[in-house]
Amino acid sequence: MRMGDLEPISVVVTSVGTEQQAVEISEELVVRRLAACVNIIPCLRSIYRWKGKVCDDSEFLLIIKTRKALFPAVAEAIREIHSYELPEVLEFCVTSAEPNFHNWIIEQATGIPEGESEVDLDPNFD
Repeated sequence: MRMGDLEPISVVVTSVGTEQQAVEISEELVVRRLAACVNIIPCLRSIYRWKGKVCDDSEFLLIIKTRKALFPAVAEAIREIHSYELPEVLEFCVTSAEPNFHNWIIEQATGIPEGESEVDLDPNFD
């Protein structure tokens, strides 16, 4: 099956200031089925200008795999939970992916929260 025949998927990126918030956002996105998977990368160093001051902070990077159609809901959930005044929420459209993994993202990121009339499609990664 060609990528053009599959529902579009994307990778969403955000950064947070604490591991606790990284886990909280990641778990919430997966529980709400807005993401199939979230990778948390620690020890990110961010240098940026905020309100006229150059800041140098340690952060955690979240790499969120989801359906392209769910980006607005993912962005809204991040803004709802995130402690930053202006959280980074960037979407990167995926133009190529291994077809089985692509399909797994589609199956998992349904946008229908757990326990709300959907059978869990458990992937077999053995």
